[in-house]
Amino acid sequence: MRLILIGLAAGFFSALFGVGGGIIIVPLLLLVSRWELRSATATSLAAIGITATAGVAAYVFHGDVQADYAALLGVPAAVGALGGASLQQRLPVRTLSYAFAVLLVGIAIDMLVK
Repeated sequence: MRLILIGLAAGFFSALFGVGGGIIIVPLLLLVSRWELRSATATSLAAIGITATAGVAAYVFHGDVQADYAALLGVPAAVGALGGASLQQRLPVRTLSYAFAVLLVGIAIDMLVK
């Protein structure tokens, strides 16, 4: 049941704010379900593929998707994802935890000052 609620929250906030589901899924898997960081990250990425497909379908229906720009963002993002996944396997979990926390705090600060 927890995973279903995490999935609902991730899908809702991803579509509402345009944020990656990982910003929601990973912290909830870590805090609520007590998952290990690498498993939470990998599972989040797999779930985001499903979430993104659903969101894209809804936005295509409304005519809001600019496919050419999506490709310009998506192809380099896929390359970056391969690099990030490779690096993640080499870094200690503690380093990953701190880096993710710094990222979330940085995003929060940026949003608050804008």
